[in-house]
Amino acid sequence: MAGINLSTAEPTAQAQANTLATNNYPDIWARIRAGFVMKPLDGPLVDRELKWFVNNPEYMQRMMERARLYLYYIVDEVQKRKMPMEIALLPAIESAYKPHAYSRARAVGLWQFMPSTGRLYGLKANWWYDGRRDVQASTQAALDYLQKLHDDFDGDWELALAAYNAGEGKVARMMEYNRRRGLPTDYEHLRLKRETQHYVPKLLAMARIVADPAKYGVKLAEIPNEPYFARVDTDSQVDLGVVAKLVDVPVDDLHDINPGYKRWATDPNGPHHLLVPVDKKDALIAGLSNLPESDRVQWRHHKVRRGDTLSVISRHYGLNAKVLKTANNLHSSMLHIGQDLLIPISARPLSPAVVRTAYRSSSRAAFRGEPVIHRVRRGETLWSIARRYNVLVRQITKWNLIRVNDVLRLGQRLKVWTNNGPTASIEAPDSNS
Repeated sequence: MAGINLSTAEPTAQAQANTLATNNYPDIWARIRAGFVMKPLDGPLVDRELKWFVNNPEYMQRMMERARLYLYYIVDEVQKRKMPMEIALLPAIESAYKPHAYSRARAVGLWQFMPSTGRLYGLKANWWYDGRRDVQASTQAALDYLQKLHDDFDGDWELALAAYNAGEGKVARMMEYNRRRGLPTDYEHLRLKRETQHYVPKLLAMARIVADPAKYGVKLAEIPNEPYFARVDTDSQVDLGVVAKLVDVPVDDLHDINPGYKRWATDPNGPHHLLVPVDKKDALIAGLSNLPESDRVQWRHHKVRRGDTLSVISRHYGLNAKVLKTANNLHSSMLHIGQDLLIPISARPLSPAVVRTAYRSSSRAAFRGEPVIHRVRRGETLWSIARRYNVLVRQITKWNLIRVNDVLRLGQRLKVWTNNGPTASIEAPDSNS
């Protein structure tokens, strides 16, 4: 499974050349456009999908904001395999870049793998972990599968994509059906189910918007052409709540880039790695090196008894009910007697020495450069300011110790780091924490 190599070995000349070429693009969208190679698909289906995307700007904006976390990695892997860059947009069609997406057909993750296909392509799934949700593992598996389909259908990407949606057996049978009747066997002439008929047009409509957003009046979210996360080997099981404290990142943010871990901790049998924001990599390495083995995992089990509810159990353990639902991958608040729940107790303070070590490592990276002082103007919101500086709303709130729903005052001064600045509060941790 591909990841960010933390080795200090010298990069090869080819790797240096690839890095130089990659850095020539001002943002990820320019890099994607440069890799478009699929032939245009014209017709009413493409026009219909195009119109829907253009007429739903809020949907598009939410999708692009989610893509911010994953798109660089996906684009990088597609480019390494010399695939059409349209493939990097496929999660927009499959899941709208939601790593927790779950379909009625039991397809899961960014790339919407069915259980059987996931197993076929090596995606481990158990009580702790689901590789179909793992950003890196599922991307590698999806690209393996797409390459196999591309080869099976003699280099025709439209047929390969149709097979990814409907299954290769279905597409092959429809091709044979047409062949026997002397009909064309290309994608546009096959009698496929409605979803598959719209599948490739939907992808190519999205590609058309990315190719020329101004033409369609679409504003793409600003996404830099640089990695959002880095991969760190943990060597053994670790509690995500503990990691969140070590690197001073909300645990929900960790779940966003580590959606494969279904519980509050990583799988005890592996994989033994975590993704963290790039500027938190050093903090996690330093924190884990100073963390006693006994403090790595902080959870216990609770067997549901008569009268237990999520709120009762949460109060008993001093937790938020939402945290308890997330830790146990619950889709509702219904419990049954005898049910075994995982209780994360990582709200317990870590050793001050461990926290200080991790914080110092994080701070060295955080204070590269000075912040921009932004004075709030009439009509501005946290969202509009975040877009202007190409940062996240939650970063602005942490840098300025405000909340997302706070009302901004005209003339209010906000600190904004635009050069890989800190992703958490710039105040030092309390020495008694």
